[in-house]
Order: sequence, then structure tokens, then C-alpha cells
Amino acid sequence: MVLILSLASISAMKLSDLPRYASGTVSAVEAISVGDPIARRLAELGFVPGETVRLVALGPMGGDPILVLVGFTRFALRRSEADRVKLEVEG
Repeated sequence: MVLILSLASISAMKLSDLPRYASGTVSAVEAISVGDPIARRLAELGFVPGETVRLVALGPMGGDPILVLVGFTRFALRRSEADRVKLEVEG
């Protein structure tokens, strides 16, 4: 009998720090204040724990906005909005 162990590590990062074409799993959407409307809207759009997110493109010269894929839907987010989305990334 052969036992194979996975040595893949999981690290935490913000969506705004995800490299282009990389994917991660949403672990949380953090509100920066009580009743943060942007954090609430991100959750309503599908940025919920367990959902896979992929960074598709960056704005000019690596700036705003960033284009992310959640399911089959693309969203353009400012980096300040993407900072609220915490991810778990394997690798």
C-alpha cells in the first residue's frame, strides 16, 4: 500500500495582491467600518467564502481597475475594493 501526501501549502492574501491569471478561494469579505456598503455589495455579487476567484487582467501599468472572474461573471474592481476580499491560495 502506498500513501501519497500532498505538500501543497495554503497561504492567505488579499484579492488585490493576487498575481495575474492566478486563482484563489474566498475566505472572507472584511468590512472596513460598521455597515460597510462596499463589503456588503461584494458579498451580494458572489464574493462569498468558498467561491473561487481568478484575476484576469490589470488596468494600465498594473493599476486600477482589476478584472476578476467569479463563476462565469467578470467584475472590474478598484484595488481598494479588492483589498476587502481575503483569499486562500494554494501553492
